[in-house]
Amino acid sequence: MTCASDRREERGAESTWTTRRLLAWLTGHFESKGVDSPRVAAEMLLAHVFGCERMRLYMEIDRPASPLERASLRELAARAANHEPVQYLVGQAWFFGRPFAVNRSVFIPRPCTESLVEHVLQWCRATPGHAGQMIADVGTGSGCIAVSLAAQLSDAHIVATDISQEALELARTNAQRHSVADQIEFRLGSGLEPLMCRPGSGQFDVICSNPPYIPDHQWAEVAPNVRQYEPASALQGGADGLDVIRPLIGGAGELLRPGGQLVVEIADCQRDAALELAGASQMLANPVVLKDHEGHWRVLVAQRPGS
Repeated sequence: MTCASDRREERGAESTWTTRRLLAWLTGHFESKGVDSPRVAAEMLLAHVFGCERMRLYMEIDRPASPLERASLRELAARAANHEPVQYLVGQAWFFGRPFAVNRSVFIPRPCTESLVEHVLQWCRATPGHAGQMIADVGTGSGCIAVSLAAQLSDAHIVATDISQEALELARTNAQRHSVADQIEFRLGSGLEPLMCRPGSGQFDVICSNPPYIPDHQWAEVAPNVRQYEPASALQGGADGLDVIRPLIGGAGELLRPGGQLVVEIADCQRDAALELAGASQMLANPVVLKDHEGHWRVLVAQRPGS
């Protein structure tokens, strides 16, 4: 027979909002609202409110949340359920194994862009005499590409550009956070223009970019968390999505050293068009498009002829 005190204890346990219970509720709530990656979103919010790493949630799975924590979580959960990106809510996104500060001045780093970073790293390391290489990151945003490359290539010098001063300040903060600020030079400007401030051509071993490339006809199909909250200037690429990519391909060859590479993230549907543009350039050769980890045609690579 269960005594009254035992029943009260059982009811109390059922009403206690533990980490386990909160994770289950948040995940189900986000699933019902169509939030992207609902379990990850739940973990990120709860870890942010608790002030701990996500792994700690499972190490203390029966930890009860305080009333103040629950109140904070309710507010954030309501915003996330309205498709506000969780990365903006917690002020952080992970990329290439590192945390990056993000806000609404920059788009949120995506795993597909890690394929671009991996290619550049492999190419730089395989190039004879690669020490001291010059790399440009056009449209750096949060600085995730530039910082990730600098952290892996300790002798490289990187020029990171953006049209947004606010984005450059955030990228500089991320560079300082990961102790690579002395390797990165930040320049304000559009497209390739900030790379032309020094006389002469052929400065760079690599010019890479994750530019805006979503075509106008696909914009309405973009997920609401992206379309409503992330900066359109970092995502929309004009009628065919190539408004920024076209001049990049057209002008990069003159800024590359002989044998240097242009590496640009594109949309899967732009593979043929990007190859045609690169193939038409007299300053670029051997264009190819590489697949990302999900099997999408994602990374255009072309090389300036010469050794």
